[in-house]
Amino acid sequence: MEFTALGYGHPDVRKLCDEVQQFYADLYGVPDQAPVDEADFVPPTGLFLVVYEDRRALACGGWRVGAYDAPGHDTGDAEIKRMYVRPEARGRGLARALVAELERRARDAGQHRMILETGTLQKEAVALYRSCGYTDIPQFGYYKDSPLSICMAKPLV
Repeated sequence: MEFTALGYGHPDVRKLCDEVQQFYADLYGVPDQAPVDEADFVPPTGLFLVVYEDRRALACGGWRVGAYDAPGHDTGDAEIKRMYVRPEARGRGLARALVAELERRARDAGQHRMILETGTLQKEAVALYRSCGYTDIPQFGYYKDSPLSICMAKPLV
């Protein structure tokens, strides 16, 4: 397993992100509507990783500096975005390893806490984040008023 930092516009990133958007559309009826910009994932204020095995892109995820003017948020927050593992690669620990690598790299970049938003219908994602030490926080961002949204956080220091 190899973690490779790539620009958000890279063809492998775009393909994986298109797949995750289709997953969201299949599950919720629409793709993720939260605004995401290529510039969000440019170091040192963000990063996007692709997990490769035998030169095949199997998973992706990124972090970006949180830009939420919400109670409890600060400049040390990094937000996980676009976590995805291809169906044929699930159940092998790739998502857990990717979360740990994103946390490590965000901490190394000076971030103090990782935050995220996921959906109530994504049972596996909710279970993964909880098992990695994430706890519920007040909803934030684009889906802050959605009953299908769960927001979580984990200290990085």
